[in-house]
Amino acid sequence: MSKTELAKRVNLSATPCWERLRKLESSGLIRSYHADIAIEKLGPHVVVFVTVELESHKAENFQTFERAVALHDEIISCWAIGGGFDYLLQIVTRDVGSYQALIDALLSARIGLKRYFSYIVTKEVKRVPLPIERLLGQGE
Repeated sequence: MSKTELAKRVNLSATPCWERLRKLESSGLIRSYHADIAIEKLGPHVVVFVTVELESHKAENFQTFERAVALHDEIISCWAIGGGFDYLLQIVTRDVGSYQALIDALLSARIGLKRYFSYIVTKEVKRVPLPIERLLGQGE
C-alpha cells in the first residue's frame, strides 16, 4: 500500500503519517515488510514442521543448536518451546529428498540433536495476519 493510501486509511495527512511510520520502524515495533508469496505458483515444494529434543539442556547446547539452525535458509522459523520438546522448526524446501538432506546435515553436524519428529504439511487450512486489535484488547 502506498504512503498516501495509508494516510487516507488512518485519517492523517501524508507527512504526519510518514513520520509516525518512521517512528514505528525506528522503535523496532515494525521490524520489516514482506511480500505474501503464493509459493505453490513458483513450483514444487514441501513444508515440514519438526519438533526437536536436544541431548542436553545446558545453555551452551541451546546456543550451539540455535547457531546451526541460523545457517540453513530452508529453516524459515524456529521457536524454543516448553513442554515435551525443546524446539519447533518450520522448514520449506523443494521436496522430501532435500528435506532429508537437511536433516542428515543437522545430524552429522553433532549439534546435540537427540531426536526429532517430522510433520509434512498436506494442506494449508488457515493463515491470517496477526490479530493486532485483539492483542491490544481493542477487538472485544
